Amino acid sequence: MSDTSLTIETILSPELTLCRVAASSKKRVLEFIAELVNQQDATLSETQIFNNLISRERLGSTGIGQGIAIPHCRLEGLDRVIGVLLTLEDGVSFDAIDNQPVDLVFALIVPKEATSEHLELLSQLAEKFNDRNFCEQLRQCSDAPALFSRMTQSGD
Repeated sequence: MSDTSLTIETILSPELTLCRVAASSKKRVLEFIAELVNQQDATLSETQIFNNLISRERLGSTGIGQGIAIPHCRLEGLDRVIGVLLTLEDGVSFDAIDNQPVDLVFALIVPKEATSEHLELLSQLAEKFNDRNFCEQLRQCSDAPALFSRMTQSGD
């Protein structure tokens, strides 16, 4: 397996894919992501992840419009990329560029020494989320397995 190219399929796990999460604020969404990642890997600090996500948001919202946010951060001591996919029960204010509430969140936590591969991954995500039909399908998923399988299917 010399091919190390990162794809959504390789970084997202069913355990980190959740449907219709109840969250009242952007801060709560980011806390939830940090808790979730820490539950999957206790060596990763929940506080550190949350703080790093918040710091990144301070530079500018990761709400990319049309109800979608791609919060991301780098994490010291991480050896792989972790993806977290959530749909939210109700849209939350995310300071998005179009000021629309966000209900579709894909978080990306990458190693401190992130490479161009990680940027490539962000652009893959942005491209997928640019497709309104695709986003609608994600929003209509009523359980995590359906959401996971929809997100990781390649092609259309």
